[in-house]
Amino acid sequence: MKRPIQLLVVDDHPVVRRGIVSCLARHPNFQVVGEAGDGEAALGKARELGPDIVLMDLDLPQMDGLAVTEILRRERPGVKVLILSMHSSAECVMRMLKAGARGYVLKGASPEELVQAIETVEAGETFFSPQVARLALNQLVDGSGEEAAGELTAREREVLIQIADGLSNKEIAARLSLGVRTVETHRERIMRKLSIHSIAGLTKYAIGRGWVTLRH
Repeated sequence: MKRPIQLLVVDDHPVVRRGIVSCLARHPNFQVVGEAGDGEAALGKARELGPDIVLMDLDLPQMDGLAVTEILRRERPGVKVLILSMHSSAECVMRMLKAGARGYVLKGASPEELVQAIETVEAGETFFSPQVARLALNQLVDGSGEEAAGELTAREREVLIQIADGLSNKEIAARLSLGVRTVETHRERIMRKLSIHSIAGLTKYAIGRGWVTLRH
């Protein structure tokens, strides 16, 4: 008998995680092997459990879904990432594609669409909610999906998210296990690349890209 598709569910809202797990439990060909509520936990569980697919939210404490996806692509290329997010901006979609995600499903999707997405991604193909697919296609058609000159590295994005959370350089250094001077260097590079020179401006930029939400 074929082994069930092993899934890791990642979302920082326990109620949302429970709902997803409950939905998937109705399908005997799925097995939820773990859950995580923040980026660092998601990375640790993916390394430990080696699931077939990670259902990944984008807005996560500690490390966002984009950074986790990029690391998994390098370290665990056999683990497929399926984004399950409320964000539907073209930029979010293109960034996740570049990071290595194999699919992108909106949280407003039906349970049937989620099941179809999991089965499609497990079969080695890609899956996108219709609205997401249209956005990605439009980006490619008009050429705006190419790398921007001011593209941030994964580490710079992590630092920017912490800045938007209101943390000081010292607090960011402690959270990300970096030196204070290293954080200062990252901050300077971020401001230079984005041509933004205020905390308010950086926070607005991070929110606009869907890396943090207003609740942060």
